[in-house]
Amino acid sequence: MHLFYVSHIQGDSFELEEQESKHAIRVLRLVRGDGVILVDGKGGWYEAAIIDDHPKRCKLQVQSYTADYHPLPYTLHLAVAPTKNMDRFEWFLEKATEIGISEITPLICARSERRQVKYERLEKILVSAMKQSLKAYMPKLNNAAGMEEFLRTDRVGTLGIAHCYPLERKGIKELDRSGNYTLMVGPEGDFTEEEVSIALKAGYVPFHLGNSRLRTETAALFITTAISLHHL
Repeated sequence: MHLFYVSHIQGDSFELEEQESKHAIRVLRLVRGDGVILVDGKGGWYEAAIIDDHPKRCKLQVQSYTADYHPLPYTLHLAVAPTKNMDRFEWFLEKATEIGISEITPLICARSERRQVKYERLEKILVSAMKQSLKAYMPKLNNAAGMEEFLRTDRVGTLGIAHCYPLERKGIKELDRSGNYTLMVGPEGDFTEEEVSIALKAGYVPFHLGNSRLRTETAALFITTAISLHHL
């Protein structure tokens, strides 16, 4: 099954962009009459056939359309501090997309070692992971936000902050299983006590991920996996 991402599809015929056309015709060696799948990242799943196998302007005919193709049975918004080594954050984005996540916000904290991200590169990783895992939904990647900015937005569902301070915390299994989650993961040095305090005042519940000390990207993927398993 060859799957291509197209953000906007209108009408019954569509022309792939030059790079995707080259990949389809030159790399995959597809020809006129071959079937492909198109996804729009918003739940649209299109079955199509090649009607013009031009390597720069591959034209497709849409044959069928399915809306809301295999949506997640929950929403998961993770606010995660970008790691100093960006490869680790990119690895998290890739794997979380494959497992199932709705929304991601790079969270800039007091102890963050990285305060800027390259959104174009991260978007490409999300697209690739969505295609790899045969999904029709692509996670929303938000602009980076500081703690106070992030907490100013009212959110519904289960709100949580993972931290390592010796305070009373719930295990991740004890979080309310409402089906809508907004959870925060801090940088390698953890959130500051002040950041934890303002999160608690904003209604976020403190929780832990067991006795092991996890890297930021590992903790974020642990959470993604735990929520996914609960809703299988």
